[in-house]
Amino acid sequence: MQTPNILIVEDEVVTRTTLKSLFEAEGYNVFEAENGEEMHDFFQNNQINLVIMDINLPGKNGLILAREVRDRKNVGLIFLTGRDNDVDRILGLEIGADDYLTKPFNPRELTIRARNLLSRTSNASEDDDLPSKVSFNGWILDGDSRSLISPVGKEFRLPRSEFRALHLFLSNPGKILTREQLIMEMTGRELRPNDRTVDVTIRRIRKHFESQPNDAELIVTIHGEGYRFCGEVD
Repeated sequence: MQTPNILIVEDEVVTRTTLKSLFEAEGYNVFEAENGEEMHDFFQNNQINLVIMDINLPGKNGLILAREVRDRKNVGLIFLTGRDNDVDRILGLEIGADDYLTKPFNPRELTIRARNLLSRTSNASEDDDLPSKVSFNGWILDGDSRSLISPVGKEFRLPRSEFRALHLFLSNPGKILTREQLIMEMTGRELRPNDRTVDVTIRRIRKHFESQPNDAELIVTIHGEGYRFCGEVD
């Protein structure tokens, strides 16, 4: 398999250099960008598999840039930032980040999370086992464009985490899925204490369904156990 390319988007020189050395020691190709403009330059000229980005950046901040990164189908995104509060963490995940770590960080933990995420993003055929389209309750989950299409034709482009979570629900209609099952499908890692990644992702999926009032409860919470999809898969 081709060596994955990692792009570090960080304006702090010491942190950027540390991250570059860390991932080069793991055998990855590593690029550096100080801001969003440089980030896009690298996207134009290189096949980037994973972006590790700070939130506090000159010009466009990381939260704005994350929306632009999410338009690229097979690019993973990890926020690595000093902003350690629930609001930023939840917002980052809602925008579509695959993971969120705070500084100071454990280098080993970061490389493990990056490796797990790359296992799902560096290979363009990662979702070859998924049907190209799955229909349910008038909706369509389109694997080719990684989109959710409403009964009236409105299209929602999904981050990888939402797509894989929804696909797991559609593959297991009526079954209770635990947070542990969902986080493993979404990110390839185990659930951590106080980890709200699953809950944030489910909330985002539900917001799409709310565009059709009768479908607002397609995914229900089973308190103390997880979530269940209650729709009908064609």
